[in-house]
Amino acid sequence: MKKHNKYNSEVTGAEALILALLDENVTDIFGYPGGAIMPVYDALYDYMDKLNHYLVRHEQGATHAAQGYSRVSKKPGVVLATSGPGATNLITGIADAQIDSTPLVCITGQVASHLLGTDAFQETDVLGISMPITKWNIQVTKAEDIAPAIAKAFYIATSGRPGPVLVDITKDAQFGKTNYQYKKCESIRSYVPYPKVNIEDITMAANLINEAERPFILCGHGVLLSGAEKQLLELAEKANIPVASTLLGLSTFPPENPLYVGYLGMHGNYGPNLLTNECDVLIAIGMRFDDRVTGNVSKYAKQAKVVHFEIDPSEVNKIIQADIAVLGDAKESLELLLPKIKSKNRKEWLKRFEECNVIEDEKVIRQAINPDSEKLRMAEVIDKFHKISEGDAIVVTDVGQHQMITSRYYKFNQPNHFVTSGGLGTMGFGLPAAIGAKVALPNKEVVTVLGDGGFQMTIQELGTIMQSNIAVKIIVLNNNFLGMVRQWQQLFFDRRYSFTEMKNPDFIAVAAGYGIKGKKVTKRDDLYQAIKEMYEAKEAYLLEVVVENEENVFPMVTTGAGVSEIILE
Repeated sequence: MKKHNKYNSEVTGAEALILALLDENVTDIFGYPGGAIMPVYDALYDYMDKLNHYLVRHEQGATHAAQGYSRVSKKPGVVLATSGPGATNLITGIADAQIDSTPLVCITGQVASHLLGTDAFQETDVLGISMPITKWNIQVTKAEDIAPAIAKAFYIATSGRPGPVLVDITKDAQFGKTNYQYKKCESIRSYVPYPKVNIEDITMAANLINEAERPFILCGHGVLLSGAEKQLLELAEKANIPVASTLLGLSTFPPENPLYVGYLGMHGNYGPNLLTNECDVLIAIGMRFDDRVTGNVSKYAKQAKVVHFEIDPSEVNKIIQADIAVLGDAKESLELLLPKIKSKNRKEWLKRFEECNVIEDEKVIRQAINPDSEKLRMAEVIDKFHKISEGDAIVVTDVGQHQMITSRYYKFNQPNHFVTSGGLGTMGFGLPAAIGAKVALPNKEVVTVLGDGGFQMTIQELGTIMQSNIAVKIIVLNNNFLGMVRQWQQLFFDRRYSFTEMKNPDFIAVAAGYGIKGKKVTKRDDLYQAIKEMYEAKEAYLLEVVVENEENVFPMVTTGAGVSEIILE
């Protein structure tokens, strides 16, 4: 492998890129080569002892793998792709990362600068295409500008509210020569990633919380991004405040803590949804009042004063008006808040959540995990998986019914142990994201729960697992339907199942073709042992569980309904 003094030495632009990634402590890259990025791949050949490159089977897989990597490691995921279709294949994953605040650094090759705008072979305006879905993007046409662009890219991607960035590098810039020097970016004029917390806002928020009889904390992904789990726990326990989580906030708060009352949203728990409209102070921390959480905004928490802790000013008052907005990093804000918070007995308020839990347990949960039906149910699979793994697995899901069931029935014991596509709801996310998570934390068990539909959108990434020997465990809940769409067709379209029934391949045979062991389960008596075998396997393993075709996910807040109008069946 190549060895030389990287500082003040003349290198190609392509090598400058590799050296810049090393200076940003990058160890893993997900990518796919092609003509316009070939000089970078040639330079990478000399650094394979320092950089691990994972060859995906589709560029979308690279972005999702980088997302999974970032979400569990709290480091930016790095993606390489070529121009034209290579770059456009990244777009879905970049959009997913943007809405879910996941830091990615995507590097694309581009045609030579003299060909820009000529519709040259594999030329697309990737800057124009990606501008609405990146935190920042740039096109580099000179070798000497590559290192500064990479430094700026990493700073922007990881600071403040994180997100994806894209650096598009022309082929002549990759071939050009430059004297390599690297200076990390630590500030950019007019860019303020961390708003200074206003102490007066903290004091007003504390006073409102202290006076409240029925306060309610809604915690989101921002708590995990900030690393504020400890401060959140201290706040809840000091003031005896119930805590509910958004989808991306799952794993933020200990599930066995009596103050944890469940999961918010369209298919969340009964109590947190219903009692949102009974609290007197709603404390939103690191969440953005997504429509899946609020339901009909005109019916949402009208009785409550709202305190919103948020790092991104654009999210404040965007959907729900805040009585007090505390701008800043969640961890810093909560640390300033805690000394001002008083202890208070709120037994009667907490009792309301317990009463709701009893109702949900009787009407939904018991039947879901101990069904009297002949066919297996999704919830019983996840319940058994949780018990076998003792809540310690990193769980990655795709999007659909299985995602909602996993969110409801798996209890996460540790932060950043749940990876899913939230805001964009991207089918095909699960398998490649699990690959990235396993690459980031190879000593952790990583299990991805997929539906038969989403699995087939990125099923080719089994090839990445095979080639790089990545020990991802896969559970496919197969109902031979696009289950979530089918549920809506059943409930709201008179069971007119228009193009949602799926004729699937032999998944076990497909996995075997990639050298991956597998088993198919159709009977309840075989389920526990099959999950145990899958979980304890030392290599990649695919477990297909055939489940009831027309199982529905409840509770449910239907379209146009308020959160207090949640239905149980």
